[in-house]
Amino acid sequence: MDLDALSADELALVMRTAEVMEGVLRREVKKVPTLRGRTVMTLFYEPSTRTRVSFETAGKLLSAAVVNVSVQQSSVAKGESFLDTALTLQASAADVLVVRHPHAGAPYLVARHLQRTAVVNAGDGAHAHPTQALLDLYTLQRRLGSLQGRKVVMVGDAAHSRVARSNLWGLAKLGARVTLCAPPTLVPWDLLNGREQAPDHPFRNVEVESDLRTAVRGADVLMALRIQKERQRAGLIPSLREYAEHWQVTDEVMALAGPGALLMHPGPMNEGVEVSSSVAHGAQSVIEEQVTNGLAVRMAVLFLVAAPQESQRESA
Repeated sequence: MDLDALSADELALVMRTAEVMEGVLRREVKKVPTLRGRTVMTLFYEPSTRTRVSFETAGKLLSAAVVNVSVQQSSVAKGESFLDTALTLQASAADVLVVRHPHAGAPYLVARHLQRTAVVNAGDGAHAHPTQALLDLYTLQRRLGSLQGRKVVMVGDAAHSRVARSNLWGLAKLGARVTLCAPPTLVPWDLLNGREQAPDHPFRNVEVESDLRTAVRGADVLMALRIQKERQRAGLIPSLREYAEHWQVTDEVMALAGPGALLMHPGPMNEGVEVSSSVAHGAQSVIEEQVTNGLAVRMAVLFLVAAPQESQRESA
């Protein structure tokens, strides 16, 4: 599921559980026996560093057996379907299957057919990346407290970014004011359609502004988004050079935001395109903190979907 399916109370439960996991990560001995006897399998049809490594590490720190399935070296290379691969992994005693797939909806498809295995969406096409959004929300709450009324500016390719879509749902539920700043061709109009006419539209408070220097004024957070070249058709932007000229987050841009504004990026970064190197590694950047918090959040997600019910009651 994406964050649209989570209530504010459920989001709060994930945040509280992640805080507990962060405490575990601060210990000298970080490993706990919470998921001993459980098996977590990862199945990634797209490249990944942060998400895959953090899920693998999260499972191991919770004492689960972790199996990383190499798609290129599996029967997928012989023509086995995605569903048949998932069913095979269920039959191989997977308690949790962490899935990344280039097609939107793929994790939901297999979840409907797996009765004994929980499915965690680690990114599906341009649709959703729920655990990235959860770690972003966790990072913001740890830094800012309540997000009610906070101004968050997402800069870049929101139309093809599963991170942006998941974050839109989460930020809206927590009361943040979101501004999307991008060329008109990179705005997710399908999500925003009808918000002016429908008073109950979930994104009725989302603003769209193409001028970066106007958009960032008074911002508490700037979230730069990666240009999704692998998902774009040709002609959406003139060139990366022109994109960087108008929408790169630089020191000048950060100076126009609110005092102490935070810089975020889901990674991987194209430094010099979406964000300048000086800003990416500057004092206002929380990009490395996002990665660290991602481990705590993914530990929380695995715990909530796989831990015995008595363990969940004890930690509640």
